[in-house]
Amino acid sequence: MSAFLDTANSYIWSKGLIYLCLAAGVYFSIRTRFVQIRQVPEMIRLMLNGEKSASGVSSFQALAMSLSGRIGTGNIAGVATAIAFGGPGALFWMWVMAFLGASTSFVECTLGQIYKTKDPQTGEYRGGPAYYFSRAMAHTRAASAFKVYGIIFAAVTILACGVLMPSVQSNSMASAMQSAWSLPEWGVAVGIIIVLAFVIIGGVKRIAAFAGVVVPFMAIGYIAVSLVIVVANASAIPGVLNMVFASAFGVDSAFGAIIGSAVMWGVKRGVYSNEAGQGTGPHSAAAAEVSHPAKQGLVQAFAVYIDTLFVCSATGFLILSTGAYRVFDGESATGAVRADGGALPSDVAVGPGYAQAGFDTLWSGAGSSFVAISLAFFCLTTIIAYYYMAETNLRFLLGKHAPTPVPFLRGTIGSNSTMILQALILISVAVGAVSTAKDAWALGDIGVGLMAWLNIIGILVLQQPAYKALRDYERQQKSGLDPVFDPKTLAIPGATFWETYKPTKERDKVPS
Repeated sequence: MSAFLDTANSYIWSKGLIYLCLAAGVYFSIRTRFVQIRQVPEMIRLMLNGEKSASGVSSFQALAMSLSGRIGTGNIAGVATAIAFGGPGALFWMWVMAFLGASTSFVECTLGQIYKTKDPQTGEYRGGPAYYFSRAMAHTRAASAFKVYGIIFAAVTILACGVLMPSVQSNSMASAMQSAWSLPEWGVAVGIIIVLAFVIIGGVKRIAAFAGVVVPFMAIGYIAVSLVIVVANASAIPGVLNMVFASAFGVDSAFGAIIGSAVMWGVKRGVYSNEAGQGTGPHSAAAAEVSHPAKQGLVQAFAVYIDTLFVCSATGFLILSTGAYRVFDGESATGAVRADGGALPSDVAVGPGYAQAGFDTLWSGAGSSFVAISLAFFCLTTIIAYYYMAETNLRFLLGKHAPTPVPFLRGTIGSNSTMILQALILISVAVGAVSTAKDAWALGDIGVGLMAWLNIIGILVLQQPAYKALRDYERQQKSGLDPVFDPKTLAIPGATFWETYKPTKERDKVPS
């Protein structure tokens, strides 16, 4: 099985996907006139403001939902693996991917808002790549092809978010807790299942409320404590920065030979962490109650910065400034350890142990517990976000035809499919907790890679409505208006939700 996963992973995460992620980020940056720079003040304003309704959550709650999916084991164990197999320069390429990926995130999340719909059963807003693939081209001759493309993406997302990717999160939690408190992996699995089951059964509103409380607290707390360690090692920071930039461009004598690995692992772990282009962000973006799609596109673009420039950088500087890392040849923990690649003991496995060892340099013994607790919050909220995305795509596949009788399920899809999905993600969590880290990461990378291939290619085709929305938003913004979206005036077909939409305040004036 391990050999099969490694082979599949090598094909999916080939250089082709790395170049696609980077090229798409450059292209979207140019087409949006570097919206990720120009609109940073507006991103922050929108993040703190916004409406919510019975159908949609606030912009901040949608941001928290998005961050709950983005901020996970990739911000701790992911950074550690990037440095271990790509060298310190991988951190620089994670920054590059965040900067470029912010424009990609704007495009995909704006599309998610434009083509969202209201779930007829729950009344909640739903959206994502499957929705915009099937709706954006519904008026063209290619309608059938894009409908099939949307179905394929939905099926892949259910597989990735419901089966493949949760295992990485639970594996890192189990590893960190076993290291900190000698807890058995199966015990961690049982605990995750109990908490996870309680939250996901409550639906999107409970997920949003849970994420809105937990995510800001856990992110700020982790960054603050990490900064304490970095400040304590302030004298090492100039050397760390020099090492990061030198190894990123192959001019460092110790890491110059692995510049290709630095790019590969920096982009790979950057996408895994901030999820720009992967197609996960549009799901939570679509759930927001906003008067204009570009509003949530801007908020989600800023989410990429929060994830990588803040949280991942905190982990990277923590590990590098304390020397709590090792760099391996051959992009594998079985390769030779580079002489200048850190000073971590050989008995510490690649993963959360790097960050735990870094914290322990200042608080001996307490570092492992702090990282274990942080990962418990990070990973749990990420798994919950995965479930929400999988459920959204399941509802897309069911469409208006649910419930449909399925004899072998002894019931209907409408009544049983959600329970089956919940069971699958709980099983994935349990299996991941007791699996090897290598196999768990391979499964996660396969899930991320499959979604990224499909989504980036798709939004390169469907990009125009996002640019129209951005121009319209900025035009109204310059006029001193609170922008309101009207797809008819912008000649954007398929945005059926917005054709009859009224802003929250205006709807409140209409008698029920």
